[in-house]
Amino acid sequence: MAMNKNTVLSWATWIMIFVGLGLIALGAFRYDDVAGWGFASVGIGFFAIAWVFNALKGRV
Repeated sequence: MAMNKNTVLSWATWIMIFVGLGLIALGAFRYDDVAGWGFASVGIGFFAIAWVFNALKGRV
């Protein structure tokens, strides 16, 4: 299986989505104080970076 730039970006996108979902879940279900808001906001940041990686596919 040859890994070119587009497949690397697609794998990175999926990994970032899963980690973002995990962080949002930690913020929603594990931590009830201010730390939960921090976990959720970092998870949303992971989604933003995954969106950028997805937009870069085919352009790099």
